[in-house]
Formats: sequence, C-alpha cells, structure tokens
Amino acid sequence: MSLLALTDAQISTWVASFMLPLFRVGAVLMTMPIFGTTLVPKRIRLYFALAITVVITPGLPPMPQVSPLDLSGLLLIAEQILIGALLGFSLQLFFQAFVVAGQIISIQMGMGFASMVDPTNGVSAAVIGQFLTMLVTLLFLGMNGHLVVFEVLTESFTTLPVGSGMLVNHFWEMAGKMGWVLGAALLLVLPAITALLVVNIAFGIMTRAAPQLNIFSVGFPLTLVLGLVIFWVSLGDILNQYQPLATEALQLLRDMAQAR
Repeated sequence: MSLLALTDAQISTWVASFMLPLFRVGAVLMTMPIFGTTLVPKRIRLYFALAITVVITPGLPPMPQVSPLDLSGLLLIAEQILIGALLGFSLQLFFQAFVVAGQIISIQMGMGFASMVDPTNGVSAAVIGQFLTMLVTLLFLGMNGHLVVFEVLTESFTTLPVGSGMLVNHFWEMAGKMGWVLGAALLLVLPAITALLVVNIAFGIMTRAAPQLNIFSVGFPLTLVLGLVIFWVSLGDILNQYQPLATEALQLLRDMAQAR
C-alpha cells in the first residue's frame, strides 16, 4: 500500500492558494462598516472570513508559488492586508459622512451636549449621528450593499492579482477622491442648517426689538424643538439623499479595485 507523496512545492501552493486570499478577505471584514465594528466579535469575523474564502477560492486565478514563511511570502501577506484595509476604509468613509452630518445638526440645534457611547467605535457621539448611522446601516443591508462589496472583493483578485504589486500610484489617485465625505455631509445638512439659521436670525431680531426679553431662556428650548421638527421633516427625503451617496461610495470602491 503506497502512501500519498506530497512535495514541498505542492504544500506551499495549497497553503498560498488559501492563506493569501484569506488575509485580504479578513482585512476587508476587519475594516469595513457593520462587520468591522466592535459589535461583531473578532471570532465571528474570523469565521466569516474563513467561510467566504472557502467559497471564493475555487474560482480565483492561480496564486504564486511561495513559501508562507520566507520574506517573499510575508511581503505578499502584507500586500493583501494593505489592499483589503484600503478597500474597507474607503467604504467606512461613506458611513462617516452621516456621522459628521448628525454632529453638525446637533451643534446647530443645541443638542451637542446630548451624546452617547457609540458601541461600534467605543467613543462618545451625538445622538442624532447615532440615529443616522443605524438608519444608514439598515438601508445599506436592505439594499444588498454588502453583497456588492463581496462581489467587488472577489473581482479584485482578478483586477489586482496577488503579487502584481501594490499599485501605489493608483491608490494615491483614489485617495484624492475621498475628500467628498465632508462635502456630502454638508449637502445632507444644508436644508436643516438653513432653516435653523433663519430661526436664529428671527431670535436676533426679537432681541433687538425687545431687549428686556430673556432670549436665552426662550430661544434655547424653541431652537431645540424646532430643530427636532426640522430634522423629522428632512427624514422624509433621506432615501433620495442616501442613494447618490451610496452609488458614489460603491463606485469609489470599484475604482479602487479596478473592477467593472
């Protein structure tokens, strides 16, 4: 009875064909929104990465034959981690636009003091920003945005094959396009800021017309209530504001991965 003989080259090829994609998939899951937050335990994220890698590995292009423990193998692992982290971070910016928008609205309406611990990042954040984050998370999952991310991730192994180099210039060009986050946040809150500005101007006119009126005791609660009403009204158009931003964020993800 003959035993199955395996060479070092065969073992290295099998290990590389699974381990190298695992590091890229794992880096994406560790940095992207929803899955990369502290709400999802690291062990669960590891199980997700293993499951996704097992599913997509048979359809990936051939991996380079390297030893995982020598310098070339470590450089390839670092390359996969960096590519995956950049892809996840580019999607993280989309969610942060709504956090910044909620922070701006909170400050303008006088609710900047109303903060709570953000369970996803472990820091204090404005309540309105937290509400917008949960709303965008539900919209993102409800419209299968996570499936688009996994599709782009799988295609990135063809467009950015393992061992082809980091394409630093390409990623540097894409980084220049990430400045749309602040502009997107300002566009989200522009109607609410304009309405609150009109309210503050009205209070200023009242102060000039009736100096004996204690505008601080009257203006603060009115600004707070009117701000909540304005925010509630603006939520009716949140879907029309979400769709172009989500499209731009996913297109940026595709451009970084050079996907179709």
